[in-house]
This record gives sequence, structure tokens and C-alpha cells, in this order.
Amino acid sequence: MNQEQFHGRLEEYKLIASVKEAKYLEKAAEANVSAAVLSIGNIGVIKGYVDFFKNRKIPVFLHLERIGGISYDREGIAFLAHYVKPDGIVTTRNTLVKLAKKQGLLTIQRLFLVDSDSLKSGLSSLAETQPDAVELMPALLPEYIEEYKRVIDIPIIAGGLIRKREQMEEVLQHGATAVSVGNPLLWKESFLHDSSVAV
Repeated sequence: MNQEQFHGRLEEYKLIASVKEAKYLEKAAEANVSAAVLSIGNIGVIKGYVDFFKNRKIPVFLHLERIGGISYDREGIAFLAHYVKPDGIVTTRNTLVKLAKKQGLLTIQRLFLVDSDSLKSGLSSLAETQPDAVELMPALLPEYIEEYKRVIDIPIIAGGLIRKREQMEEVLQHGATAVSVGNPLLWKESFLHDSSVAV
């Protein structure tokens, strides 16, 4: 999957399934999602999980810091790209975004918004790494989404602390391209052809 296709899926489905337990793999695969982000597994099982989604034509990203047994260096990322073959990665680390891009993987850079300094440092990180999308956490800070939207031209994914559809709709209305949620009950929500959340 290339960047244009990924951005198209984000716009179309507006929902990312953040999978934190293996028992929810099937539920994520049944949902209308832009992608699945796996925060589970280890070097021994992760290829099977990735193949599970790829066989169903669902883009799959690995949250690198949560996958056991993978080293965070050039060789580790090369192993992922050429053997495991996810569509991309999610990470908070600038160096991993750069390494993944060199290996042809899509990248989502995760930023935690804790104060006004994190807003500035986040923007400078994005300028340096040029990821394919940014995930802002926690999601329930719509004014920050608007602020980022004014100065960056990559899709914004809002994630963290979302418990109901109304919260999902709110962040989409404030400029997020998609919402990332870990609650399998919320994966049933569909934003396909929902003009009320168009931004």
C-alpha cells in the first residue's frame, strides 16, 4: 500500500482498530476500518497476525514499542519490512520513523499532548521526520487538533480515552481525519458515507 492509498482509506473509513489482545483480531478484521494497529504479539507470532489482516485486504500497522523481541535499530526494521511485511509502523520515536521510511514502510508518528511545550516539540518532530500521518493523544483535545490542522498537511489521527461515538464524531468535526480506538464495541461504528462528520 502506498501513501496515497493509505490516505484514501483514512478519509473513507475514518476509523482505526487498535488491537491490544489477540482474541480481538477477528473482530477488527470484520469491521469497516481504515487499518488495524497491532499492539500485541512478539517476534514469533507477529507475522501470522500481519498475514491475517493482509489476507483480508486490511492495512496493518505495528506499534513497534509493544512488539516483543524486535530490536529498534536498522536491522530490526529491515527484518520487519522484508519478513513480517506490515504496511507500516506506529511509533513515538523520530529515529524509528526515519528508519522505517528508508525501508519503504508507511509511518504514523504518535505524539502525546501534555502541555504547550509538547505542542511545539511535536510540530518540530513532524517537520524533521515527515511521517505519513500523525496520531495525537489523548484524542479529547479538539482545540489541539485544530491547531495542528492549521500548520501540517498530513492526516491527523485522534487516539486515546475515547469511550463513545459522540466523542469520535467530535474529533472528526474538529479536523481529525480518523479516530483510533481500542474498544472493540466501537469498531462496530461506521462512518462510511456519513456526511455529518465530513470536515
